[in-house]
Amino acid sequence: MIFLKTEDEIELLRESNLLVGKTLAEVAKLVKPGVTTKELDKVAEEFIRDHGAVPTFKGFPNQYGDPFPASLCTSVNEQVVHGIPGNIVLKEGDIVSVDCGTYLNGFCGDSAYTFCVGEVDEEVRKLLKVTKEALYIGIENAVQGKRLGDIGYAIQQHCESNSYGVVREFVGHGIGKEMHEDPQVPNYGKRGYGTVLKKGLCIAIEPMITQGGRQIVMERDGWTVRTKDWKCAAHFEHTVAVGAGKADILSSFEFIEEVLGDKAI
Repeated sequence: MIFLKTEDEIELLRESNLLVGKTLAEVAKLVKPGVTTKELDKVAEEFIRDHGAVPTFKGFPNQYGDPFPASLCTSVNEQVVHGIPGNIVLKEGDIVSVDCGTYLNGFCGDSAYTFCVGEVDEEVRKLLKVTKEALYIGIENAVQGKRLGDIGYAIQQHCESNSYGVVREFVGHGIGKEMHEDPQVPNYGKRGYGTVLKKGLCIAIEPMITQGGRQIVMERDGWTVRTKDWKCAAHFEHTVAVGAGKADILSSFEFIEEVLGDKAI
């Protein structure tokens, strides 16, 4: 069932999502060679809890195995999504996609950003740039009267025109009092097809794009998803409220990019 949000509820969603952006900015300060993904997770969890919120990912149930054990998803290089923070040491030239969720004042926040670790190969930087562009192109279609297929089509066209793969098995989603609500928001589709978008619908749009083929493999931990061909993947995500003429982006990359400066994608 799809729940449309009131203006007051959207403002509560904004608070939770802005906290996600600020948390990712704290992570951005630490992303460098020699740092472990577990260290990133520790800082993020402390920051979230210090601001009166709860990390929604921690303890999230899994149909394939154990609940998620951390506050962030940290997916390095060929890992697409749901990487578990641990003793992986980031090294020069890596990329790491960091997905973060918060629960504050009864509503959820959800956003993701792919970071470069030191100097990254130009071809990989291009993958990140195109994925981020695709996110905003998708958001341009999150307006009243359009359809879910319009969002997916726009993302798919931009990425495939750059010869990248668009993951099918994992998609965006509705968001509100629960982290995952209806509807699903694929990063592929047909223009003019799917659920009609209405003002007050809040969704997380999150392109998951691969440098090579779109086929994926799930690792034995039951969470980490990687590319089948071991090529890099990128992931950017915003939570937005569908608007009458323009989508309202509730999360923010502004805090992250203040930290990154001219190194931002």
